[in-house]
Amino acid sequence: MGRTSDAGEKVLAAGRSLFEARGYSALGVAEICKAAGVPKGSFYYFFESKEALALAVVDEHWADQRREWTRVLSGEGEPLERLRQLFAETEAGLRTGQQDCGTVPGCLFGNLSLEMSNRTEAVRTRLQEIFDAQVEMVDAVVTEALDRGDVTVTDTREAARSVVAQLEGQVMFAKLYNNTGRLSSLWANSLALLGARAT
Repeated sequence: MGRTSDAGEKVLAAGRSLFEARGYSALGVAEICKAAGVPKGSFYYFFESKEALALAVVDEHWADQRREWTRVLSGEGEPLERLRQLFAETEAGLRTGQQDCGTVPGCLFGNLSLEMSNRTEAVRTRLQEIFDAQVEMVDAVVTEALDRGDVTVTDTREAARSVVAQLEGQVMFAKLYNNTGRLSSLWANSLALLGARAT
């Protein structure tokens, strides 16, 4: 029984690694099983389809990312400094990924959004929920900054959406050009979007 449970974890880990490196469409179940070192029957014991595995990978990745975002955005320090720290940690993570595999991995959610949003409703809906949650987390920080008089925006929700879009877009450019330096303008652009007062 322990071996069966271990097989499920191996499939999930292999799926996450392969989806991050190569995307969804180019992969087959057989290749995922080979990477996981498990028989094909073990895959279907835990996941009814490749789409089901993708959803599990997305959920696992978001659980990890949400934990990190909560740690940073709810931590000590002024609200804008916490937001800047989130960007810094995102860039550091991309740089580590580039050192490990030679290319900037980008954002799993952004990559899958571009590849799958018109192909599977279940994945598209889940990604929407995740981006909405990210906006909500940034909105809380922007609202705090507004209460302090640090920013001048009037619609904090829309401002937070713009900041998340800026982050996602710059990460996409970093992946496209294989250059984490593409994130260098992220902070200045976000301050402008927020109407931040002189710091």
